[in-house]
Amino acid sequence: MSDYFTLKSAIFEEAKNLEAALPIRNEACRPKFFLHSHPTSKVCLFFHGFTAGPYQFEPIGKVLFEAGYNVLIPLQPGHGIAGDWNRDNPPPLPTEAEVYQQFALSWLEVALRLGEQVVIGGLSSGGTLAAWLGLERPQQIEKAILFAPYLSQSSIVDLLVEVLSIYYEWPNKDNSGNFGYSGFRMPALRLFLNMGKELLEKVENYPAVPMFVISSDSDRVIDKKELQVLFASLLKKQSKSWYYRFDQVFEIPHTMMTKAEGNQYTDLLIAVAKSYLESDLTWDDLLEIGQQILNGKNFATVIQELNLTSRVSPDISILLTIMDKKTIIDAHYWTLEKNKLVRE
Repeated sequence: MSDYFTLKSAIFEEAKNLEAALPIRNEACRPKFFLHSHPTSKVCLFFHGFTAGPYQFEPIGKVLFEAGYNVLIPLQPGHGIAGDWNRDNPPPLPTEAEVYQQFALSWLEVALRLGEQVVIGGLSSGGTLAAWLGLERPQQIEKAILFAPYLSQSSIVDLLVEVLSIYYEWPNKDNSGNFGYSGFRMPALRLFLNMGKELLEKVENYPAVPMFVISSDSDRVIDKKELQVLFASLLKKQSKSWYYRFDQVFEIPHTMMTKAEGNQYTDLLIAVAKSYLESDLTWDDLLEIGQQILNGKNFATVIQELNLTSRVSPDISILLTIMDKKTIIDAHYWTLEKNKLVRE
């Protein structure tokens, strides 16, 4: 316990030193740490999005802290630094993937000392970084939650990112919920595009942790087909991987973690993520529950009949309520056919 208190103090002290050395752009970009007075059953390590800051994971971080978990939301290298950044003086974002990767590995080492199991997650490029870490250190991580991970966009956009070195300003740079940088030079984003492509290749041949891939039909930034490819590859190795895409009716944008950035359903998003964090179900288990509910049974009855009571989060019922019926039926049918082929 004395080691825990020492580490906890060191985390906050290091954050103060970082703030003094940079300095930090604004309060929203400061590292966010929600730590209990004792080690916890789960420790959540979250990576914010490109040019953004830890503020993106503050809402879910507070909820998970109240649920009994330690939560780490560090500020990524080159991000959140105060300055008059513009086309002639772009923000000092790294252009080498190794900078982010070493950053992720170092924070994983911290997380491992704060509790029993580590869950990682991230938004956009942060989701890409979390996926990389889940492939790099699968034996040390329990699960990963990828919120709209940036693997690639349209082929035209990818070409621009790969070839050009221009300064780009975000269309929503004046949004009141954008507390990060308003623009960047393309090479700073290019490394995540390359990392995403490498991930899609690596996941085919290397061990991985179970991952929950979450996206939205209203997201115009990422290529959803690539996320489906990622999930299909994960499912071959980790049966406890899940996939969910919010219907367009929710109008959830790529910046899905906060209301200030455009998601009016953050409570719903958090409940969906929490259902994965607190459950011990395979994808087939989830589809079977959904199929039986579609057949007319209530949630409590299904869980009891399948003997899954101790392995299910109450928030699962929320996820199943909003899951598209066609998705459940089609996926369940495909699963049955796959299992039939295996048996034969």
